[in-house]
Amino acid sequence: MNKVSKSPWLLHYDASSCNGCDIEVLDCLTPKYDIERFGIINTGDPFQADILLITGGVNSQTESVVKQIYSQMPEPKVVVAVGICACTGGVFKECYNIRGGIDTVIPVDVYVPGCAARPESIIDGVVKALEILDEKQAEHKKNGGGAHGISK
Repeated sequence: MNKVSKSPWLLHYDASSCNGCDIEVLDCLTPKYDIERFGIINTGDPFQADILLITGGVNSQTESVVKQIYSQMPEPKVVVAVGICACTGGVFKECYNIRGGIDTVIPVDVYVPGCAARPESIIDGVVKALEILDEKQAEHKKNGGGAHGISK
């Protein structure tokens, strides 16, 4: 059986973070942490992405963008919220423009808390996302869908 997790494509989107978590996400791509050793390919195209990794809380300007990116991703897909702002809104959750964490607008599969989330935690979250992606792919095929949402 072909598994998506053998070469999943990951899309990173900054919903409105302070860039602390974004720097740690980029650190995951360096040789020190090397998230690509798990076969993960970083992409900027939601139509090709299997995993959506989001940093920052959702605000009034990014809410529609987050929903659009999510809707453009093929099934099965997994969402990883990185950092306390993406998980709950963080220290900014009481601000007038912050709607809250990512789960206020799209479903989240994996939460990686921290301020800023450490690369080791981010990698652990992505590995957990790979397991969930395998489960979702098996369920999707069982229900008659092909790989990446294409019907048989």
